Amino acid sequence: MELDEKKYLYLLLIIPVLVVVFLYNLYWKRKKQREFGDLELLKKLAPEKSIFKPILKFVVRTLALACLIIGLVNPKIGTKLEKVKREGIDIVFAVDVSKSMLCEDVAPNRLDKSKQLVSQIINQLGSDRIGIIAYAGSAFPVLPITTDYGVAKMFLQSMNPDIVSSQGTSLDEAIKLSSNYFDDQKTSKLLIMISDGEDHSDGATAAAEEATKNGIKIITIGVGTEKGGPIPLKSNGVTQSFKRDNKNEVVITKMDEASLVKIAKATKGGYVNGNSTKEVLAYIKNALDNIQKTEFESTQMANYQSQFQWFLGMAFVLLFLDIFFLERKTNWIKKLNLFNEKE
Repeated sequence: MELDEKKYLYLLLIIPVLVVVFLYNLYWKRKKQREFGDLELLKKLAPEKSIFKPILKFVVRTLALACLIIGLVNPKIGTKLEKVKREGIDIVFAVDVSKSMLCEDVAPNRLDKSKQLVSQIINQLGSDRIGIIAYAGSAFPVLPITTDYGVAKMFLQSMNPDIVSSQGTSLDEAIKLSSNYFDDQKTSKLLIMISDGEDHSDGATAAAEEATKNGIKIITIGVGTEKGGPIPLKSNGVTQSFKRDNKNEVVITKMDEASLVKIAKATKGGYVNGNSTKEVLAYIKNALDNIQKTEFESTQMANYQSQFQWFLGMAFVLLFLDIFFLERKTNWIKKLNLFNEKE
């Protein structure tokens, strides 16, 4: 079950308040009746006065109020799983989360810029399946192949250098792990790598050539500038200092486009500079349009159906019935002798 407007649930707190007020009112009336005179004498003066009916009316009105509030929340139910045929490709995003990606030579920094690019690319996808990995000195699976773009964006935003224990930039590890994401279906496979290109390992080209044998095409996106910049060390969002090397000199990290271009060429893919979001989106769109789409089945939850109308209908029925509940005794209530109303 899914709740559309959860904020209205707070209105349910009114109900216990009304119950307390109602009980206090009953107590106050009883107290005043005792002060006025003998209770048995008051019953004889008003023999048709019911003790049960006011309680019944309060319960009915309270239930009606609860139904109205739940109607405002608009609960949705959808339990039917159905297989939907989709046509698209499998895409894995490999995002560099090494410390050098914290460099602010592009705004707000290389890593955040990378996240923005991936998010924008996802926005223009149709029925393609996507997966996400993070890599630095080693590669880490973030999200397996899925069609849930909302979940993908949520996991994407949580990525940071701390999720990978080994620092540095190992492009070959990213390619190898990405290759394991694709299943045996004969779908078109695309790996989109976002990095500053500072590769601290060997074998990226060999890994790319091996990926080509498995039918994987690689598009690389470079984030950063050739001039580069220092790597800020922050505490609570405030820069305290910059990363230094063994000689205590500030480390300057620069984007290495050459390594990214080399990887892309090894798989007959392509390279695009990621500093311009518009250019990246146009390039990726053109690339996707020229990749053969494959039909595949995907199991997903059916659309949730709104159920507010049932609760609103019940509320109106209860309020309608309340009109006919008078506060005098009825014959069947007398027979039940609720609250010892018989003399």
